[in-house]
Order: sequence, then structure tokens, then C-alpha cells
Amino acid sequence: MTISKGRWDGPIWDTHIHLDLEARGLSAAQDFANAGGTHICLVHKPTFSAGLPDSIESVDVAYRKTLDLADQVRRKVGLDVRVVLGPHPVVWEKQIHTLGMETSTQLHLDSVELALNYCAEGEAVALGEVGRPHYPVSEEIWSAANAQLETVMRMASQAGVPIQLHVEDNGAKTNAELAEICDRAGLPRSNAVHHYAPANVSGEFTHGLSSSVSMAKNSVSDLIKTFSECTATWTMETDYLDDPNRPGAVLGPKTVPKRTQQLTDQLLQIIPQDEAEELLMHVHSIWPNRLYGEIDP
Repeated sequence: MTISKGRWDGPIWDTHIHLDLEARGLSAAQDFANAGGTHICLVHKPTFSAGLPDSIESVDVAYRKTLDLADQVRRKVGLDVRVVLGPHPVVWEKQIHTLGMETSTQLHLDSVELALNYCAEGEAVALGEVGRPHYPVSEEIWSAANAQLETVMRMASQAGVPIQLHVEDNGAKTNAELAEICDRAGLPRSNAVHHYAPANVSGEFTHGLSSSVSMAKNSVSDLIKTFSECTATWTMETDYLDDPNRPGAVLGPKTVPKRTQQLTDQLLQIIPQDEAEELLMHVHSIWPNRLYGEIDP
């Protein structure tokens, strides 16, 4: 039994969180653990304020810092940590204006290859966050972003590695476009995780992509409306930034445990306890392990 007295006491997994030793770092991870959290996908965070890597050597230094941070969280906080490494599409777009399109694109693809190597070595479990800019850009940059994303998906497919996608918020249209790119690249749609996804997990909305749902204020009510229509994996995330310059920009580290208990309460009002337990075990263990467990460091 994993629901006791109306509370979920099984695993709780935030599948997209950033931490920074220059900010709250381990204390933010401890907040998550104290709230009932057990697992995180620690996603590599670009250093916009400290300057962006302009060589593959500096990218590697940044990746190693994320891997070292993961080790510290495992040892000092006791969480199960799976690392997601990759070059952020916003970094690529910003560096087009400083390095030029060709150099920025080559650095991006080299960074993808390096991240996939870490996955092959068992130090990381997924590629991310990759994707395309979430804000308006020129026609030329948008076209290049989509061509590059197809290449990245093909590389991930050949490596057998799932990807976490940073994309614009344009509802089902975005998911439909991403699904088409997956199909062209040979990447199973289920291995493409829409990060910061809306809480509509119906197959009609997701088009078969996996969803890492942003657990914002209304997410539980939206999940209650659509969970029975899901056709693909979905999990929960905060996208916590751990950035003192942007306090409150996204959700805090205690959010996923809190929303999990709220979802438990809502589920128990509409389905039997054993069905609620089965769903929550899929959300917080079976589905994320299916995505991120094969290369468990």
C-alpha cells in the first residue's frame, strides 16, 4: 500500500529541476526531500550571467560541474539523482549573434555529441534541454532551429537516448509539429519529453509525446480532467531555476510533493484507492524509470 490515511507515501519524482551551488544548491534539494521528494532529474543549467561556453572544452567543464553537483546531492541529501545534459536552444540563438550561425550551430551539435557520450558512459540518462527558442525569432533562425532539432533528434535516436524538449507554448500545435519532426528523425515519440508541458495529458493534445508537466496552480484540476485519456508517459516537474536573480520565476522545490498530495486527494474522490495508487506509481516510478532508468549511474 502506498496511500495511507489519504496521503501518498510512495516515491515522488521531479523530472526537471535545476540546482546551483552558487545559489541555494543543496538546501533547495533538502527542501524537496523534506517535503517528501525522493527522485530528481537534475538538468544542466546554462550560465547566462557568468558568460556562455564558447568552446567544446568549456562546455565539458560546465557539464562536469553538473555531474559533480549530482554526486553531492546523492551523498549529502540522499536523493536518487538522474542527470540530464545538453546545450540549451536559447544559448544557441544568443550565440548566433556573437559567434555566427555556422559556429554556434557546430558548437551546439558538438555539445549534443558530448552529452550523448556521457549518457553512453552511464553518467547521464538523457539529452536536454534541447529544442527551439520559445520566443519570436527571425524566419531564418526559426528554420535553422527546426533543421537543427531534427538533427539532434536523429543523433538521440541513434544513441537510444531520450530527450527533454524546451519549446514554445503553442498548445497541441507545438506537439503536432514536434511529433512530425520525431517521425522524420526516427525518434520514438515517447522518447521525446515535452518539458514544462501543460497539464493536458490527453492523447489528442500530446500527439504521443511524453509530458513533463509543469505543476503550476491549476495543474491538478487539469490533470483530473485528462488523465484517463492519456496515451503516453507523463510525469511532474517544477523547472526550479535556483537563480537568486529570478526569485519566484518558476515553481519552488517543494511544489511536486505538495501537488502530488493534492492530486492524491482529488483522485480518491473519483476512482478506487488501488487505481489511484497504480496511477501515482506510474507517474513517480514506472514511467520515469522507463525513460531515465536504463542508464542509471
